[in-house]
Amino acid sequence: MSFQKDFLWCVGGAAAQQDGGYLDGGKGLNIWDALSEGHVKNNDNCHVACDHFHKWKEDLQLVKELGVNSYRFSVSLARIYPKDEFTVNEEGVKFYTDLVAELEQLGIEPICTLYHWDMPLWLYERGGWKTQLAVEWFERFTKTIVEAISDKVKYWLTFNEPQIFVGHGYQIGKHAPFEKLSQKELQNISRNVMLAHGRAVRVIKKYAKLSPKIGFASTCDVLLPLDGDDEEKAYLASFAGTRSGVYTPSWWCDPMLAGKKPNGCDWLSEEDLKEIYEPLDFAAYNIYNAQHTEEFKYSYAGMPLTDMGWSITPECMYYSAKFMYRRYGLPIMITENGMANIDFVYEDGKVHDPQRSEYLRTHIRNLKCATDEGVPVIGYSCWSFMDNFEWSEGYGKRFGLVYVDYRTQKRIVKDSAYTFRDIIKLNGENL
Repeated sequence: MSFQKDFLWCVGGAAAQQDGGYLDGGKGLNIWDALSEGHVKNNDNCHVACDHFHKWKEDLQLVKELGVNSYRFSVSLARIYPKDEFTVNEEGVKFYTDLVAELEQLGIEPICTLYHWDMPLWLYERGGWKTQLAVEWFERFTKTIVEAISDKVKYWLTFNEPQIFVGHGYQIGKHAPFEKLSQKELQNISRNVMLAHGRAVRVIKKYAKLSPKIGFASTCDVLLPLDGDDEEKAYLASFAGTRSGVYTPSWWCDPMLAGKKPNGCDWLSEEDLKEIYEPLDFAAYNIYNAQHTEEFKYSYAGMPLTDMGWSITPECMYYSAKFMYRRYGLPIMITENGMANIDFVYEDGKVHDPQRSEYLRTHIRNLKCATDEGVPVIGYSCWSFMDNFEWSEGYGKRFGLVYVDYRTQKRIVKDSAYTFRDIIKLNGENL
């Protein structure tokens, strides 16, 4: 069997990670532009990144060559509102209207992420997600973008991985804005993000010119059944509200996908839930591997790891799809899946990455097993389209299907991209 006929085969990228052009086109600074010094390996920054802001047309031609039928991108909020919540940068808006027009010409479905971690500096300096201002501002921003590009964009994601930009950004201080706050402050930030999501969904539904399909991209820290253990135990543990705080899928997905409090939550009111919850069209999530706990340990001597040090556990695709569908009853969209590999250019001028090819085959095969059992999966996005700025890791970790030489901005299509293209050609029948 293959995936459904209109399956979304996708590659993705994010503004802060690939665009560059940080002072071009009227853009203002975001928190990664301004606060990264001293926090990123090798003192790297995202000021140039892949220079996608200037090279986007040729990059989209490469996207087309990969054989995908959809492309996920994020909006640089500081490019739209560079200095305050009232002043719209029309040159920045034009960048996105041109981008989606080109995607339409290429026959590629755009998937737009509204917030992929790059808060404008001016908003951060006024309190950012700690304040109600961010909720109101995000509503205004959403309306501006929807009015500009919704004649060509049908698929929308409000947020990318709130678990990470809240957890890494405000709990452990690994990501911008590099803060370490109390549990009470984390709850307040989480509430504001959720309220902003609810408002954004209503704005999209009200103003979108094409009938919208809306979700948000969660992480999915799934736990796998162990030998002798049943699936039920792994399912319940994966969503246990006290397991890992803001990093737990249910912390975000229960309010935003189901309109209910996660287990143990005493910081959301019933009125909050009414504002947060607006029915969504699909459950989107990013998944790279299964998680490990004291009770659910999968590691063993010599276990295969990615260049990020993450374990390679293809079964996570099968169980995450089953578990998320069981809990939320919505069609599944995989918005990120892939691996960092030690990639380099060979003497033949090519980039040979058989580990990534095998990773893609095994993970997509496990996802297909879930669809064969009746889980409605509507799309799969490989992360990432091209190597880019990997947040606090700088440029040392390569996730892309396309290699980027950061000295010259030359792009080289890796072997794994052709593997992915072959899978797409047969819609997964060859797995």
